[in-house]
Amino acid sequence: MSASSPAPFDAQAFDAHVMSTYARFPIALERGEGCRVWDTTGRAYLDFAAGIATCTLGHAHKNLVEAVTRQIGKLHHVSNLFYIPEQGALAALLAALGGGERAFFCNSGAEANEAAIKLARKYGRTRLGIERPVVIAAQASFHGRTLATVTATGQAKYQQNFDPLVPGFVHVPFNDAAALNEAIVELDRERKQVAAVLLEPLQGEGGIRPGDPAVFRKIRELCDARGILLMFDEVQVGVGRSGKWWGHQHLEVEADVITLAKGLAGGLPIGAMLCRRSCDVFEPGDHASTFGGNPLVCAAALTVLMTLEKDKLVDNARLRGEQLRAGLQALAKSSPGKIAEVRGWGLLLGAELGPAEPRTAAEIARAALDAGLLVVPAGPRVVRFVPPLIVTTAEIDEALAVFAKVLAG
Repeated sequence: MSASSPAPFDAQAFDAHVMSTYARFPIALERGEGCRVWDTTGRAYLDFAAGIATCTLGHAHKNLVEAVTRQIGKLHHVSNLFYIPEQGALAALLAALGGGERAFFCNSGAEANEAAIKLARKYGRTRLGIERPVVIAAQASFHGRTLATVTATGQAKYQQNFDPLVPGFVHVPFNDAAALNEAIVELDRERKQVAAVLLEPLQGEGGIRPGDPAVFRKIRELCDARGILLMFDEVQVGVGRSGKWWGHQHLEVEADVITLAKGLAGGLPIGAMLCRRSCDVFEPGDHASTFGGNPLVCAAALTVLMTLEKDKLVDNARLRGEQLRAGLQALAKSSPGKIAEVRGWGLLLGAELGPAEPRTAAEIARAALDAGLLVVPAGPRVVRFVPPLIVTTAEIDEALAVFAKVLAG
């Protein structure tokens, strides 16, 4: 190694001071361009993880680089004690795209869901006269890692060792309107308790499981009949990834509240809780976020949304998603028992491993990494494909070819 060469990345030095809250893959990434990233040794990878469905425009997109550079050279943070023009413009654009009439901005999906939960509780108290409001969520759901959102999450593995959990949550099976109705009737039998229903239009961490339009229409009717808020967690499926602007458009059901994060600013930290004007019960002092909706992240999000529109990337997500789905289904046929099912919408697809594949999704993801393809698990038996929305036909074909070799062992 020459005197000018950088020192190799030292994972032991990293682990000496960074908490072990992640089971990290054994590479260190240092740069990216489009749908590719490079590690500190110079090896390239085709990125079908996209920061877990976050890097909407891929890496180093010129529009995003220019917008962030321009904004940070002007004003990057001031706090919400003052009006922020970029924040107002972003809220207006989200409303124009059908996201919701009113917006609260924060920094992550968990925070967006926290805001939705607080809104639901105040709505339950002030509009429905509920003393102790209950939010119903789905089994196998995922809504975040804070204490309230991990309680809302319908997976015990995320809750282990964090008792006592936050009261006021009940879980029912996903895609089961009858079970939801039964839970509401039971909870409200003696006194009204249910303030809101919180669902993912497509369960991400629960194994890439889409909602059933007929079931969700019945759920909307149940909520309307009782004045209950219907809240959709679109943290992973929203912002064009599904091949439509919003995941709930696949279900043809409107929400009272929508939560966003991940892809909204293309990799910069932002979250948003959007709601109908009719259920915006927040007043000054009810909720806040120091960094939420600052000029920098809002400029980034505006650029992401405008680029999605101008470059027709939502359509690209649909078309490339159809291509990827067809390719994975072809692999399922050519490798009997290796892939049990291909599920999802647009560029949020999951391949559930079949009985002929002994490896877990994490082991398959590690093998794919070794072959130069980044994918991520969605549970123990589902491999998730979430490339940037700029992905090309050739890159889909390349990923499918690599994945075929991985399945072949």
